[in-house]
Amino acid sequence: MACIVVLKPSKQATFLARHPWVLAKSLCSSEVAPQDGDEVDLILPNGRWLARGMYNSKSHIRVRLYSWRAGETLDGTFWRERIRSAVQLRSDLGLDGPQTATRLIFSEADGLSGLIVDCYAQYLVVQVTAKVIAAHRNAWLPPLLEFTNPRGVICRTDAKIAQAEGMQPGDEHLWGEPLPELLEIVEHGLKYRVDLAAGQKTGGYLDQRENHRAAAAYARGRKVLDVCCYVGGFALAAARLGAAASVLGIDSSQRAIDEARRNAEANAIDNARFETGECFEKLDALRSAGEKFGMVILDPPRFAGSRHSIDQALRAYHRLNRLGVELLEDDGILVTCSCSGRVNRFEFQRMLGGVSQKCGRDIQVLEQRGAAPDHPYRIGCPETEYLKCLICRVPRG
Repeated sequence: MACIVVLKPSKQATFLARHPWVLAKSLCSSEVAPQDGDEVDLILPNGRWLARGMYNSKSHIRVRLYSWRAGETLDGTFWRERIRSAVQLRSDLGLDGPQTATRLIFSEADGLSGLIVDCYAQYLVVQVTAKVIAAHRNAWLPPLLEFTNPRGVICRTDAKIAQAEGMQPGDEHLWGEPLPELLEIVEHGLKYRVDLAAGQKTGGYLDQRENHRAAAAYARGRKVLDVCCYVGGFALAAARLGAAASVLGIDSSQRAIDEARRNAEANAIDNARFETGECFEKLDALRSAGEKFGMVILDPPRFAGSRHSIDQALRAYHRLNRLGVELLEDDGILVTCSCSGRVNRFEFQRMLGGVSQKCGRDIQVLEQRGAAPDHPYRIGCPETEYLKCLICRVPRG
């Protein structure tokens, strides 16, 4: 029988909408607290049952909710069905080929809060972001292996997340073959080398997959600037799929630029070049030199890590986008992205409105896009809609 935790009555609307995070401040005090990793039933003071989850006294997310079915136990059957459903979705999307890179499990969006699994050409990279998930590895790993039949599995645990959850950080080999140092994947016919041990996120930015192709459709014959290009996702798609006249990719990481150059060479792309540089400094220098581009792509890292940094992040987005617009030719294309979940779509668009005003140029939004469909957005958890990608036209001022 699960332990009981009592929710403050003023907080019930959030969990009736099936949000999976119960913060410590949302719970009534209790004389007897559950043990870490225990299954708990979330109830109201009047005894009404709301959901079932797992408890962690070390985390500000005190309870992670997994089931809204009364009486359902978080046992092997539960884990098996959730994992089967998640993997089946990606198969239905046609993202289960031998050289594809796919997000198989997207934490809260797949009803598995704290568990992220990406597949790179038959190798799995697991990210554990919750101590309760780490504690139940023997429940979720066997069905994961059953439904994916991978060649090898590693687990990566971010140091900051580990500290917040009371876990041990670091990487761990979970099963099968050791992962190769570099692995080749194919995206829209383009080959990319991925570093599964040291690359960003789990090795790459799989959420931008469809946005790479969508943006490329506007690149034909244009001189393209890709800012924060990482290993060349937008840049190489614009060069090959979009038939851009030329592409310049810039990134502050020398390692990323080296990989972007190798990826261009592997795909025999000769109309793209890559340079190392801090994005704001590089954009300032290009503007001072009088450079103009037919397309500017802005895909910066997350600017807002907490709700306290939202205003600062919006100022950074404003500066970056203003520089991007100032580098655009008349009727140029601006592709602007934000992966900051704390900055919502309305705030991001309002920031872009401020850029339009300051630059004295209209900004026409042609497409409003988000993450690829293997990163679904769960209505009850707005945080899963973190990625914004706007494809815009900027006419003459």
